[in-house]
Amino acid sequence: MTLNKHIYLVCRAAYFELREISTIRHTLSSQATNTLVCAFVLSKLDYCNSLLSGCPLYLLHKLQKVQTSAARHILKARKRDHATPLLRTLHWLPIQARIDYKLSTLCFNFFSGSSPAYFSELLTVYSPARQLRASSDCRILTVPHTKTKPYGQRRTFTFCAPTQWNSLPFHIRHSQSPQAFKRALKTRLFKKYNP
Repeated sequence: MTLNKHIYLVCRAAYFELREISTIRHTLSSQATNTLVCAFVLSKLDYCNSLLSGCPLYLLHKLQKVQTSAARHILKARKRDHATPLLRTLHWLPIQARIDYKLSTLCFNFFSGSSPAYFSELLTVYSPARQLRASSDCRILTVPHTKTKPYGQRRTFTFCAPTQWNSLPFHIRHSQSPQAFKRALKTRLFKKYNP
């Protein structure tokens, strides 16, 4: 349940792809390298990354090191160069922000009706027992009550997704289109993780 083995395998596969790309890096432009890295490395980091919500930071740090290494490959940066300016130059969200982005996008799809049918069993629209000011907001999800913290219910999708979704401002949750939602969400996450 710690996902240690899973993250180890993801990092190993991603580093393998990075080594393969580095062998031909001298013949590639930065844009071509960026395309290859996004296709073969970042895709591995993003695949089912919503399952990583609530993971300990030391595990997410391993994935972050892969992403930072990929950014250095693209920009031909030195190992000592700080990672934040590199990610900002490439307009990449850090790993934790990418997880938050995926959770929020899945919730938006739930409200727009484009999510799979089984999501109706995982997510519940909040309906208060009595009329409150917030009851007029039809895009709030119910966060289930939990007792266990470290490796219990607080790491499940049914807890993490509503918590992340409800933390978004009203205007983002009520975006008119998926494109507008993703644009506003990415801007918010950039400001949050790159102060």
